[in-house]
Amino acid sequence: MAAESTFKLTYATMFNPPEELHHKFEAALAQVRANLGKEHAMIIDGQDVYADEKFEDRNPANTDQVLGIFQKGNAGHAQRALAAARKAFPMWSRMKWQDRVALVRKAADLIDQRIYEMGVVVAMEVGKNRMEALGDVAETADLFRYACDRMEASNGFITEMGRDPLVGFESTNLSVLRPYGVWVVISPFNFPCALTGGPTAAALVTGNTVVIKPATDTPWTSRLIAECLRDAGIPDGVFNYVTGPGSTLGQALIDSPEVDGITFTGSYDVGMKIFRDFAQGRWVRPTILELGGKNPAIVSRNADLEDAAVGIVRSAFGLQGQKCSACSRVYIEEPVYDQLVQRLVELTEKLTIGDPTDRKVYLGPVVNRSSYKDYQQFCEELSQHGKILTGGRVLTEGEYAKGYFCTPTLVVDLPAEHHLWKQEMFVPITTIAAVRNLEEAMQRANDVQYGLTAGFYGSPEEAEWFFDHIQAGVTYANRPQGATTGAWPGYQPFGGWKGSGSSGKNAGGVHYLQLYMHEQIQTRVRRI
Repeated sequence: MAAESTFKLTYATMFNPPEELHHKFEAALAQVRANLGKEHAMIIDGQDVYADEKFEDRNPANTDQVLGIFQKGNAGHAQRALAAARKAFPMWSRMKWQDRVALVRKAADLIDQRIYEMGVVVAMEVGKNRMEALGDVAETADLFRYACDRMEASNGFITEMGRDPLVGFESTNLSVLRPYGVWVVISPFNFPCALTGGPTAAALVTGNTVVIKPATDTPWTSRLIAECLRDAGIPDGVFNYVTGPGSTLGQALIDSPEVDGITFTGSYDVGMKIFRDFAQGRWVRPTILELGGKNPAIVSRNADLEDAAVGIVRSAFGLQGQKCSACSRVYIEEPVYDQLVQRLVELTEKLTIGDPTDRKVYLGPVVNRSSYKDYQQFCEELSQHGKILTGGRVLTEGEYAKGYFCTPTLVVDLPAEHHLWKQEMFVPITTIAAVRNLEEAMQRANDVQYGLTAGFYGSPEEAEWFFDHIQAGVTYANRPQGATTGAWPGYQPFGGWKGSGSSGKNAGGVHYLQLYMHEQIQTRVRRI
């Protein structure tokens, strides 16, 4: 429809979609539901590969529902995938970069064409509401295209340098960024499309070959991305898709000397272990890590409180707080504290919880039993040391009986020294504190090991002060669309400081592709 053709879906615009979008999602939902429970293979060297052991991918909103059967890959499958990628590397890396760009763009077009089917799978597999799920898929296509755009804008990263002033000679110098080789992408459950597809596209367009290993909770979404790559005509072995436990399959990939670079998105503890394990190789290899956050929102006495309330609630409870960018801490200047806290409670209590494929639902389930138990343990501790204003309980009756449903939770009066001010919880819980002034808020905001995202509400002059002092890689001021969440490729490149990231360069930005290449200087001399 015309309305949809003029609508650009991003996390900032997703709150007012055209009606046609819902109609198409409903049609795809019926189609996907009719095909649940099928077995899905790994893809190695262009072939479907099956393992002796399998595992079930279940719907966290209804754990009786098996979405699909997937392969429990092992170390042998890891080595087989790496060997296929190594074999394909000479051909792929020497292909004209313009031809690689054309194939990656074709894969992006296929993602667009399949956005509704893929969005339904994301909603059912992760528990994302339908707009967040569609946003995850749309972001993936844009990450593919942005990688292609940057390759073109940089002329394939081939740059003429200065000419040596040699008498009787012509000496030219060329800087060329070239791919490392075989790249491993280990992606998380919470953005199974974008955080699988984004690093994969960056690695591919720059000439690396790839082995994709998704989270065990979300193998289906990554399989659908792999199918788009395959159907776009990317040659056999250039990408490979393997599934299985991180402790065995994943560790085999990390430990292999056949890996030239790795991108991992996940927890700080797992990421730091990967960093240390990967350092045991023969030489230093690039390690791109995005390791979560403990993201603050600071609210000045001069803020638009309605914008602040809407932005904080959206960022605190989108995807049930299971975002590395979720707003998990709020610091409010004392003169507006009571008024804003009251409004935060009102908005939080209006949020609808249920089956995330239902258009009226905002919060789906948390992803698995482990997160469900974590939520309950955190709430028990918070009720003892602070005051829960709303939420703090799981839902177990009726339509909620077979899922991992947790109520969105706001907590006040938690002592400043309590560890849950600094520990990433990754569930729908946000802690709130009153502060005397913005300096106190900033000191507390920065006093964590993380530095991923941060939000601010106040005057334009205060916002400039905020940007100058906050220790975070993605920062927002006066944004009702999301206090700390909602980055989009080409608009808000995404990455963190301190314990939130390893590279200092943000995905979906102008400096990201260079992480997947190393520089070669080519000097050519001829007598004249």
